[in-house]
Amino acid sequence: MNTAATAPSSTDWNAMDNESFRAMVRAFFEAEYPSELRYPKRRLRWAEIKDWYLKLSQKGWLAPSWPTQYGGMGLSPEKLIIFIEEQERWGVGRAPDMGITMVGPLLIQYGTEEQRAYYLPKILAGEHIWCQGYSEPNSGSDLASLRTEAVLDGDDFIVNGQKIWTTLAQDATHIFLLVRTDKSAKKQEGISFLLADMQTPGIRVRPIRNIAGGEDFCEVFLENVRVPRTNIVGELNKGWTIAKALLGFERIFLGSPKQSQYALARVQEAAERLGLFDDAGFVDRYTKLALDVADLGALYGRFIEQVKRGETLGPDVSMLKIFATETYSRLADLLVDIMGANGGTPGSIELPGGPVDALTSFYNARPATIYGGSNEIQRNILASNVLKLPT
Repeated sequence: MNTAATAPSSTDWNAMDNESFRAMVRAFFEAEYPSELRYPKRRLRWAEIKDWYLKLSQKGWLAPSWPTQYGGMGLSPEKLIIFIEEQERWGVGRAPDMGITMVGPLLIQYGTEEQRAYYLPKILAGEHIWCQGYSEPNSGSDLASLRTEAVLDGDDFIVNGQKIWTTLAQDATHIFLLVRTDKSAKKQEGISFLLADMQTPGIRVRPIRNIAGGEDFCEVFLENVRVPRTNIVGELNKGWTIAKALLGFERIFLGSPKQSQYALARVQEAAERLGLFDDAGFVDRYTKLALDVADLGALYGRFIEQVKRGETLGPDVSMLKIFATETYSRLADLLVDIMGANGGTPGSIELPGGPVDALTSFYNARPATIYGGSNEIQRNILASNVLKLPT
């Protein structure tokens, strides 16, 4: 019998032993995840991944880290890591999950009871798909310099400004926004956190085509957009605290070992087909990177445990984002290198034993060190807030 298909969503997963839990999760992913969507080479659009999202929702597995009282699985850190490992092992694609990974945890921690009651069930039902309105032209990693403005007008805020590099905004129903609500305050102050419906008059989305031909990112224009005052999360002018918390959640996700593990597997696959494991120079590079991926997994687990204990993530989470994205970049570089003259060829290259695509990982690795706050900014955070070095 397939345990995964019959276990109720109210099951206390943490009471299961790890081996049984892993076997159950693995069986479900192998039996139910669409084979044509395994190891996608780009971010999947909502229309492609919607059925899988809803299947997880119906099963009660969509939000593994949320507490059970809000519809999550309530997994312990140990179980959550197993769940993520099995997703990564089977090549499960990332859905438009800002609602699950960012808005949900934010509202659970900072939202009102009314906000939680309204938004969380709609996220789980796939009725609300969220995108992030943080970065602006000339205000990316330095978010405190943002200029999008929200002015109170009765029971509404009127929002004007522009956001950029908004992932999959063309598929989103809602957006969470950082806006300036007090222009006279210091840079990190006077910022508020708003939730907005993407169908509100005055919101316009324009996709950005990247070098690989994809449209993962968008510009979002906001012109006299009315947002109800009840859609503010936390206190007026205190959004920076919430923004930092969300950046912590984001850096947890960006610090996942998933991309690096996938890239390492592709390097191993290509190297075996090219007979490179007889080359001492290659083995040295490969082994160092394999150890880095293992260390990344351990570091990721440490921060996951901190989140599950309900602790606020400190500035040291920046090292996770740096380590993950730069390890992924080095692996992508190695894959291009070992493919030789074919390394810069778009698409799959036929090798003995099957095709290998080197360039997709290389393309994906380039922006990874920038989004979520560039790695240069992350190093500054570590230097000033962790190491206490003079500025």
